[in-house]
Amino acid sequence: MIRLDPATASPAAPPTVPTWALAGGAPSDADAAFHAGAALASIDSLARAQPAWAGAWRQRLALNCAAASMRLAGRAEDAAALRDAWQLCPAGADSGPAGAIYGAWRQLAVQPPAASADRLGKIVEQLGLHWDGAALAVVCTEIEKLTGSRRPAPFAAAAIATQIVAISPDAELFAWWLADQVLAQSLRWPRPLPLLMARAFGPAFRTETGGSKRLRPGDKGFERAVCVALVQAGADACRLAAELSRRAEKLLAVAPRLRAKGAGDVIFLLLNEDAVSGSLTTNNLSRFGSRRLFERLQHLEAVRELSGRTSFRLFGL
Repeated sequence: MIRLDPATASPAAPPTVPTWALAGGAPSDADAAFHAGAALASIDSLARAQPAWAGAWRQRLALNCAAASMRLAGRAEDAAALRDAWQLCPAGADSGPAGAIYGAWRQLAVQPPAASADRLGKIVEQLGLHWDGAALAVVCTEIEKLTGSRRPAPFAAAAIATQIVAISPDAELFAWWLADQVLAQSLRWPRPLPLLMARAFGPAFRTETGGSKRLRPGDKGFERAVCVALVQAGADACRLAAELSRRAEKLLAVAPRLRAKGAGDVIFLLLNEDAVSGSLTTNNLSRFGSRRLFERLQHLEAVRELSGRTSFRLFGL
């Protein structure tokens, strides 16, 4: 029988962003900053907490940012294609440019928000960019200045994005990645939340003239747009947390009924990953046993099949 920690099996209901902070219209700079503060306060407890489903939540946020990154990188992969690039790639094999970008967002979601030239060098390589060590050392210094200046977190995030694009206009993807990193450092979160990239093509960054033109880091009004985007991103993150919390509760409720020897390993992965391969094999679970276990979980409505395929299936909360 699978034994569960009741402290993580029954977490409190996730918070929500206040309705007044989500009010439409064109807020002033001060209003936008105030609303962003309210949204960040709402997700602060989630960023610091460790409910059973926190890993899946963070990785789903990473997937959303990676999918938006594809558009910025001029690629066609959607969330489903990114899942495939990651899940169906053999261990140790090259997951391709799309999978590498996805991997950068996954790392952001799980690693402490500490910047070093070595770490950032690996990230820019994954993002398909080429920066030398001296330039990355300058970036680390700028991050230290921003996070140590007591500048409000949304403005620190906007500032680092602006500086990156000023150094290299073709590095906007790196700018958005660092914006979430600096946001987390400024708020003293134990790990960043992938938030802003997913909103980069949303209403917050549309210019006043409309059309297809959007605000980029460094453009006039970019700081206010970041504040507005954080309200929207915070609301999306809270809604996703509430959804995954309900699904995790259902999964944990049926867990004691599972008798497969490797069921505990599978449940752990489902709670910590965006998706799990339906043909997963572990020391305690064969491919055949895995297929039977996922069929059982699907019959109990404790997991969802995410690929829409009849083979090479992927499952998640």
